[in-house]
Amino acid sequence: MGILVVGGMVFAWRLERRRAAELEAFAAELGLSFDSARDSTADKRFARFAMFKRGRSRRAWNIMRGEVVLAGHDVNVEMGDFRYTVGSGKDQKTYRFSYLVAVNPIGTCPETIVRREGIFDRVKGMLGFDDIDFESDDFSRRFHVSSDDKRFAYDLISQEMIEFMLQQPPSAMELDGELVCISDGSSRWKVGEFRSSLRWLESMLERWPRHLADSMASIQGD
Repeated sequence: MGILVVGGMVFAWRLERRRAAELEAFAAELGLSFDSARDSTADKRFARFAMFKRGRSRRAWNIMRGEVVLAGHDVNVEMGDFRYTVGSGKDQKTYRFSYLVAVNPIGTCPETIVRREGIFDRVKGMLGFDDIDFESDDFSRRFHVSSDDKRFAYDLISQEMIEFMLQQPPSAMELDGELVCISDGSSRWKVGEFRSSLRWLESMLERWPRHLADSMASIQGD
């Protein structure tokens, strides 16, 4: 049994080394910095997003940082892996997920969440909890949308944005202040999925309604 445990640990270590090497190459391709060391500050830097405040022993690693061009904007981004632990003893579990956090080049937004609808969302909706519905029944069935500002959410989720999200469903997106986070808080991405998340963010920014961007610029310019 001991040999099997050690063998499993060695195998897992090799997989992590391979993953780090692949992510480092991906970061270099994009002109981003890469650091495989564990970072205990991510939960504080991204505390506005609930997924970074779960459990204890919270750490980020395989961190890629820098500036990329998305939809004609120079955008500061951070991508990486995150882990946290819950429970104790035999009930202790460690969870891991990947994330993309970017500075929103359009401006500062009220907290707004768009994610795929789950069974608990349907139950809460039946009980009258807040879930914003849209004219597209298909979109409203497939996605849970909540926001501190419903008018903002209705302006953001235009017909073009609805069609885009139906065709290319996001892992999950949360806007809060100057940051946008792409992550479902439960899955680790392959290298290609980090690339896909960046492309999805770029496509979303390209579809950001012009009238909303203009109104945000005028408010923030006052």
